[in-house]
Amino acid sequence: MFTRLAVTLSFYIARQFTYAVLAMVAALTGLVSLFDFIDLLRRAATRPDVGASIPVQIAALRLPYYCIEILPFAVLLGGIVCFWRLTRSSELIVARASGISAWQFLAAPLTCALLIGGLATTVLSPLSSVMFAQAEALDGLYLQNGGGTLDLEGGQLWLRQADRQLTPQGVAMLHARAVHMHDRDLELAGVSVFRLDDADHLLVRIEAPSARLGQKRWLLADAHSITPDHLPVAVGTMSLPTDLTVHRVQESFASPDTFSVWTLPGFIALLERSGFSAIRHRLHFQSLLALPLLAGTMSLVSAGFSMRPARRGGVARMIGSGVAAGFALFTISKIAEQFGESGALPPVMAAWAPTGAGLLLAITLLLHLEDG
Repeated sequence: MFTRLAVTLSFYIARQFTYAVLAMVAALTGLVSLFDFIDLLRRAATRPDVGASIPVQIAALRLPYYCIEILPFAVLLGGIVCFWRLTRSSELIVARASGISAWQFLAAPLTCALLIGGLATTVLSPLSSVMFAQAEALDGLYLQNGGGTLDLEGGQLWLRQADRQLTPQGVAMLHARAVHMHDRDLELAGVSVFRLDDADHLLVRIEAPSARLGQKRWLLADAHSITPDHLPVAVGTMSLPTDLTVHRVQESFASPDTFSVWTLPGFIALLERSGFSAIRHRLHFQSLLALPLLAGTMSLVSAGFSMRPARRGGVARMIGSGVAAGFALFTISKIAEQFGESGALPPVMAAWAPTGAGLLLAITLLLHLEDG
């Protein structure tokens, strides 16, 4: 009988918790999207040739992205609303008086939060990446001065790629003073190539007036090779192997949010083979992996700050402290991401450390609440 009561109560709390979280996700996503839509309208107003349908499309395509971004805070606020209502109606008090501990009836909402976070990572992330990439393309085409995620036309370009012709772990730094696109062909002007060993010591410098990205190679025309302490030597047309394509060059500058959790590992490996920095993509991948645990942590934080009996007083202060703690944890996670992007912290630590700290805080608070 007791076991049946605990199972029934768990399903009831899980249902209330899920409804509250989903309602909060919808409300917060709608609010953020409204402000984003207003900003898009303001930018579109300066371009007479852009109709109102473009801001609507961009705002709609960004909805899944905003859902993922605000999910942890939505779990926190939804959990606070759920547990506060259950406490105010004395349902949790009666459950605890009947011998059911807080750990027992919190297992259901914790599981729901983990499942919601897991679905966001595995199912919503691929949808969000595709739609966000389309939104960025529309934004760049209609509302920005550039021509897309990476404007290759006219500007200078720096590339770093693997170069194993001279040394096994060598790299090549390529700089072009002008870049042009012709029928999806990438052509460079004023090209300098610095071929380095694994210790970043200069081996050879190549100067060429033009270069073109072909099939698995750079074709440098009228190239001159310059080695340290030697005069330039004309080598004519030169071929430099590469794993790059025009599409990959563009993708390497794209936002990590345009990649799903399923495609990121392969793309990170490709970036590192090509010599690009993959710090931002590694950090985004680890953040997606940590999202279910972060959602579960937020559910425990919400429980710890909202299950105080009303007769003891100070309920409003406790709920306000819970919201403040959630804001602090959310802010710390964003600050850690900035440290991770700068390279000051490893991506794994930047993504998982704030979540781990919040989880320890929530467990400590619940132990104090349950066991005194």
